[in-house]
Amino acid sequence: MKKWTRTGDQVLGRFDRQEAAVVRGLVSQIQDMLLARAEEAPQDELAELTGIRTGPSTPPDDPILGRLLPDFHRLDADAPDPAEVDSANALRSLHEPELLDLKTGVAAVVLQTCPPDGGEVRLALEQAEAWLSALNDVRLALGTALDVQEDMPDELPPDDPRSPHLGVYHWLTWVQETLVEAVMN
Repeated sequence: MKKWTRTGDQVLGRFDRQEAAVVRGLVSQIQDMLLARAEEAPQDELAELTGIRTGPSTPPDDPILGRLLPDFHRLDADAPDPAEVDSANALRSLHEPELLDLKTGVAAVVLQTCPPDGGEVRLALEQAEAWLSALNDVRLALGTALDVQEDMPDELPPDDPRSPHLGVYHWLTWVQETLVEAVMN
């Protein structure tokens, strides 16, 4: 891939077939995880009548989903107050559906605009912002899975099973950085 460029109100990029497959595959996986989480929401007749949706009230068990859907209120790790736990659970139940909609929506934009066989990508600025958000979600998920730390070297020993995936993580970082630069110009 070449760096993203901006021409007027459009951002342009080009992906080869393998790069497009990586982006589409990872974004699809994140979207599937988020949609599965959305299906865990309790069915509520009152919500159906009022249009106010609620989501799960407890954090996801999966560490990747936990990173993508963080708590809306931090609890005291040593001794959480039961009232504070109830409040945090209520906040999650109220706000998680909207967050899931946003995250699955930006994933859908990437899947709609990234050609399956590679090629040119032309994005309006709003679509570019969706790409930035979706790429960030993919990087958060991949970074969590790889246990990426600030002091982690850029390359791992070849026998480390995370080594090839770390290269993808760094490539996605570059794709995101050049997209930010293009949008800001």
